[in-house]
Amino acid sequence: MRRRYRLRDRADFRAALGAGRVYSGPTLVAFARPRPDLSGASRVGVTVSRQVRGAVHRNRARRRVREAARLRLLRDDSGLLRSGIPYDVVLIARPSALEAAFSAVLQDAERVDRRLTAAQRMKP
Repeated sequence: MRRRYRLRDRADFRAALGAGRVYSGPTLVAFARPRPDLSGASRVGVTVSRQVRGAVHRNRARRRVREAARLRLLRDDSGLLRSGIPYDVVLIARPSALEAAFSAVLQDAERVDRRLTAAQRMKP
């Protein structure tokens, strides 16, 4: 995932987490908020639940969820990059993100994308 599409600042993470949960699935939980300045592209931040023990496991879960976000949320043909409103999205990997097939992680990321694009269509 390119650096300009990553959520990096702690304040941005907290703001997205405070906006409310968008999706809760078996492998990840997503929080999102529209970007206040409405400029730039959507950004995604990935963190891992503390229930995932060991740095190696947490890093592996983070890499899997980040790759799923790159393939589903930040793709050029559709997804958040092509949608009208830019979002800050925080994805929290659950412990099952390690054991589940990568296709399950991709499906959860796809569901997050659908929820956000559906929410945009509903706004006037």
